Amino acid sequence: MTENDITYKIRGAIYDVYSVLGPGLLESVYEEALVFELEQRGLKVQRQVTVPIVYKGVTLKSELRADLIVEDQVIVEIKSVEEMKKVFSKQLLSYLRLTHKKLGLLVNFNTPDILKSIYRIIN
Repeated sequence: MTENDITYKIRGAIYDVYSVLGPGLLESVYEEALVFELEQRGLKVQRQVTVPIVYKGVTLKSELRADLIVEDQVIVEIKSVEEMKKVFSKQLLSYLRLTHKKLGLLVNFNTPDILKSIYRIIN
């Protein structure tokens, strides 16, 4: 399955979750519902994946966690915030670089229009 095929299914799952739950809930609620939807679509999903940080050849003790990794190809970062900040997309880009992945989706569920709140980030 290509990254575009995967992101198409992810976008559909995001839309379904938003249609049922609406805006304003905690990120953890959307994450759990999105995992359910993605698995229903036959996708392999890893949740709260530790992203190791390697600095000058040394793996640091500090850890980052990616919300979801789908089909071991696409990182999905979930937000439920009043205002999207540029740092969120930079954070996802850093996760992509650290994991050597090419594509991520950043989604904010706290919005009146979910279709305008899904951002594609490319490494």
